[in-house]
Amino acid sequence: MGLKNKKILLAVTGSIAAYKSLFLTRLLIKSGCEVKVIMTSAATEFVSALSFSTLSKHPVHTNVISGSDWNNHVDLGLWADLMIVAPCTASSLAKMANGLADNMVTAVYLSAKCPVMIAPAMDLDMWIHPSTQMNIDKLESYGNRIIPVGDGELASGLEGKGRMAEPEEITTYLENHFSREEDLSGYKVMITAGPTFEELDPVRFIGNHSSGKMGIALANECVERGAHVTLILGPTHLSVHNSKIKLKRVTDADSMFKAAKTAFRAADISIFAAAVADYTPKLTSKTKIKKKTATLKLELVKTTDIAAALGKLKKKDQINIGFALETNNELTYAKAKLKKKNFDFVVLNSLKDKGAGFKHDTNKISILDTSGEQKSFSLKPKDKVAEDIINYLVTNKL
Repeated sequence: MGLKNKKILLAVTGSIAAYKSLFLTRLLIKSGCEVKVIMTSAATEFVSALSFSTLSKHPVHTNVISGSDWNNHVDLGLWADLMIVAPCTASSLAKMANGLADNMVTAVYLSAKCPVMIAPAMDLDMWIHPSTQMNIDKLESYGNRIIPVGDGELASGLEGKGRMAEPEEITTYLENHFSREEDLSGYKVMITAGPTFEELDPVRFIGNHSSGKMGIALANECVERGAHVTLILGPTHLSVHNSKIKLKRVTDADSMFKAAKTAFRAADISIFAAAVADYTPKLTSKTKIKKKTATLKLELVKTTDIAAALGKLKKKDQINIGFALETNNELTYAKAKLKKKNFDFVVLNSLKDKGAGFKHDTNKISILDTSGEQKSFSLKPKDKVAEDIINYLVTNKL
């Protein structure tokens, strides 16, 4: 498919890296794209609008209102097959993440119906600041993609972080996006994600540290590739903003099982990424348990093993994918799950690996297949891990 005949809306913000977007415009046009450019006023301090207009052969809009003319930001957002913000400054990141539409770029962004890619450009200190990282998390949760520098894998240290990807890297990234855009088209995907909270009394519960980030990243990846996605999400502070994802929020293991069983019937692919509690209190107090004795004994009973139960119902044309988070004997336990729960493959990660597991924005995985194949990946952001998992699914199982 590639980039031929694609309509690309390039948004340029006020960074010294703005000159790179001139080269990006040329590369996109050379690849067969039609390119329209919008700019913030600050961006014009670095590169002229005339330069982009000459290259793209389209007028360049820098303001929603120019003199007596009204530039329709909604029409631009509807015209494009894809919008890319390159370079995107820390200020523009913050505005986009928080819905501030005070310039042409952010106004079009909020109106856009197409996928949005973002190529950040800032110094290292700005990049690693917690507020910037929070804004990146927000934008990714909205379904936007942050274009990585290089191959997207985490380099040693912080080398290169915050730097805008090179025009050639961005062009390749967009080509890959369109080439895989439809490889899950028509498939129905069910994903479980996040923790479960097993109630002890009205104020306390048994739970775990899962955030649901991995499952949400998988849901976004599948939707981008054309799938119809149902995400069954346990209690988490994270939000799911992609309107194409059918979201079902649940609290405990029993409610997750009921929701998963319903969705599983129609699913072509089921991904069991949730960290479901193995045990739940046998009795739940209707009132707050008071601290009256030196010790407190709780009787726990097993919860339904959701993946195993649905694995028994699996049909020949269904694909089940499991997760295994282990602290020891990782391969042994993962292989046992592969067979016991009727998985087609298992995604294994270990709490021994720095930066992997719960609460992290990164993960380090291996994939174990029923064929005996084992494929390992390096530490990556969770959206890239999701891409690796779905690439494996498409290449090996569909």
